[in-house]
Amino acid sequence: MTTPGDYLSQLNSSIIRLGLGPVRKLLASLHNPQNRYASVLIGGTNGKGSIAATTAAIMQAAGYRVGLYTSPHLIDIRERIRVNGDMIAVNELYGLIDEVRGQVGEEITYFEFLTAVAFLYFYRRQVEVAILEVGLGGRLDATNVVIPILSVISNISQEHDDYLGKGLANIAREKGGIIPVGGVCVTAARQQPVREILAGICLDRQAQLYQLGRDISVRRHQDGSPRSGRDPDRGPKGQAFSYRGIKKNYPRLACSLRGRHQVENTALALAAIELLADRGGLPVSDAAVYRGMQNTRWEGRLEVLQSDPQIIVDGGHNPAGIAVLGRALQEDFSYRRLILIFGVLRDKNFQLMLKKIAPLADMVIITRPDTARAVPPGELTAAARLYCDHVEIVADTRQALCMAMAVAAREDLICVAGSLYLVGEIKQAYTAMTRSELPMSALPTQTD
Repeated sequence: MTTPGDYLSQLNSSIIRLGLGPVRKLLASLHNPQNRYASVLIGGTNGKGSIAATTAAIMQAAGYRVGLYTSPHLIDIRERIRVNGDMIAVNELYGLIDEVRGQVGEEITYFEFLTAVAFLYFYRRQVEVAILEVGLGGRLDATNVVIPILSVISNISQEHDDYLGKGLANIAREKGGIIPVGGVCVTAARQQPVREILAGICLDRQAQLYQLGRDISVRRHQDGSPRSGRDPDRGPKGQAFSYRGIKKNYPRLACSLRGRHQVENTALALAAIELLADRGGLPVSDAAVYRGMQNTRWEGRLEVLQSDPQIIVDGGHNPAGIAVLGRALQEDFSYRRLILIFGVLRDKNFQLMLKKIAPLADMVIITRPDTARAVPPGELTAAARLYCDHVEIVADTRQALCMAMAVAAREDLICVAGSLYLVGEIKQAYTAMTRSELPMSALPTQTD
């Protein structure tokens, strides 16, 4: 008999199925645990995880037992399923895998199975609210079996055309599918056609729509004049801002997550907190809001691994995410040279991603995450050389980090981007290197 770990690995994580029938049947056999607690469903193109992490941290600071379900993981699958910030224990995960697999009556995908495990775990741990990140799309995503107190749609840009349809209008309709009848949605989507589609869905479903910039606003508190990312003497720009919400106002907040875009993500989380109190009977004190924001952590998003030289990893894995990363590199970090380690998956518009990020780099190291879905380095290299004169290929991700560390001076910045798979592998490699007795510059490099 296969072990729980082997069983899970046999469920091909690269298979994407948009449809709710199999997961609904599986959850029904488990007595629908997802209906036993309040939930918040968070979709959109980018920023979903940050919004989920901030919302969960604030609710936890308010004293609630909070479940958090996100995807993908960076290093450990248990990252996806947390209660009050703690990952599910190995023995509990394996026990639930055995229990849920006993109820599987038809073919099930990796994501559908894990979603069922998470819902059952949250019920067993008696969470009061579950914060759920949509996997892909929305309307037919496995998480969309809940009836959420509110839905959050961060933003919408072009992605997953093969699954969600061509054009922003089709993508907006798919992501708007997480808005339930009689529900409420909060969004930071900016494009007028997208807003009109979301407003139409809400009208049809007798749901309320709150928009950042109309019903909710933020005001950043500047800490100086604009600065260039090439200025090695400057410090990071501050993240102080004030929030004007649906009913609540919060002056002089401090966003603990790096990047100016995180202020807008935090605003959506604060709106979610307001609506959880108003519609879900889950009030939160002002003190808990401030405390929860200070406690918010989200790995792999402008995460700084070290300084001298700086190493940051970012999960930007589509053109919109890479554009945000590029702005952050220029506005929020100081460095002399930028060394970019880049790898990406086949279903991404890597040509446009490189067009946005490679011109900022003094050196690009092309690598390949350890997945069959990764783009071969040769294809990436041809695209990268259109925008950067110094491009190297180091197929092995650990060796790519070794090369970057060998050539970087103390005032340089090494940035890892293009795929969350790549971010996870680099974090693992970095941890292994820092535990080694060898200096990083002495570790072997290999190019091809």
